[in-house]
Amino acid sequence: MGEIEGTYRILQTPGTRLGMQKNAGINTLEPGQNLSTAFTTKSQNYDSYCNVLLLDGSTLPLEIGPKTTGQALLSQLFTHLNVVETDYFGIEFETSQSQWVWLEPLKSVNKQLRRPKNAKLRLAVKFFPPDPGQLQEEYTRYLFALQIKRDLEEEKLVCLDNTTALLISLLLQSEIGDYDQKVDQEHLQNIYYVQRQHTLEDRIMNYHQQHIGISPGDADFQILEIGRRLDLYGTRFYQASDREGAKINLSVSHLGVLVFQGNTKINTFNWSKIRKLSFKRRRFLIKLHPEVHGPYQDALEFLIQSRDTCKRFWKICVEYHSFFRLQDQPKPKSKPVLLSRGSSFRYSGRTQKQLIDYMRDTSVKRPSYERSSLSLRV
Repeated sequence: MGEIEGTYRILQTPGTRLGMQKNAGINTLEPGQNLSTAFTTKSQNYDSYCNVLLLDGSTLPLEIGPKTTGQALLSQLFTHLNVVETDYFGIEFETSQSQWVWLEPLKSVNKQLRRPKNAKLRLAVKFFPPDPGQLQEEYTRYLFALQIKRDLEEEKLVCLDNTTALLISLLLQSEIGDYDQKVDQEHLQNIYYVQRQHTLEDRIMNYHQQHIGISPGDADFQILEIGRRLDLYGTRFYQASDREGAKINLSVSHLGVLVFQGNTKINTFNWSKIRKLSFKRRRFLIKLHPEVHGPYQDALEFLIQSRDTCKRFWKICVEYHSFFRLQDQPKPKSKPVLLSRGSSFRYSGRTQKQLIDYMRDTSVKRPSYERSSLSLRV
């Protein structure tokens, strides 16, 4: 049958971790460092560059040296954009199979991309928190709203017509300001948020009329409040089949591992119920705690399209659990968390709790920012 290639043991963590006062976590920054410079590598000779698509649709050229890591590339990007809550974001690149894959922070970019100069890369939200109020900065919420805009356009965030029209109307409020019939009509003729937009135009404009006086920042917050209640909020599907051969989609969120049939969520395996996550070639395995499965099977098995895709899903599950459920950053050789046998992958960033503590304790203040190239009416 072959050996398990990657195993991640789920540690028991308190469910109310964000409200706990004890064990506030550690600050992984060195004295004098800030979020923009924490992962910056030493000076090096840059021999290439790549273009990264930003969430507002513009592109940013970034320099790549022979040993530039994914995190160093992210550091360049965050420094340019002046992002403070950096840990929610990542860079994706498109494979030859037209799949978007996360750039790994600790690996050299040149080892992950065959031709970095010609690669398609884009900034994207990687971790979606359950409550937009956990995002401390208005600028971060603005970037999240742009991610929802992208997900609507790419039909990853599928919802009812009324909800779609409401989200687009709030995007209008954020981008062009208060309702004006002529301006709205011209804007909707030039900018497409969803393919079926022409059938929703009247509803979009009716909703937009109701938003007069709402600031762009408040519109962004309302977009996130609506989005977080949708089953497909923040989901990235990995096509799979269960033991009976039924076609399903797997995803991961702050709650745990999600199972969909089409776009309908049919099951959620909460982190508190999972004892271990493993993958073996194309097989993705979830081992449950005894009190969960009782006399029934203690392991669930799913077959994913390829070994590489299966490993990618396992990795993003490891990262999601570490980010949302752990108090502190995982240690590199922490054998109780990650077994040394098989894949040595671990989450390399800070946890959400460490990021929230950092934002609270340092009172970071960033300068004002510019929204997308769409001009705001005064």
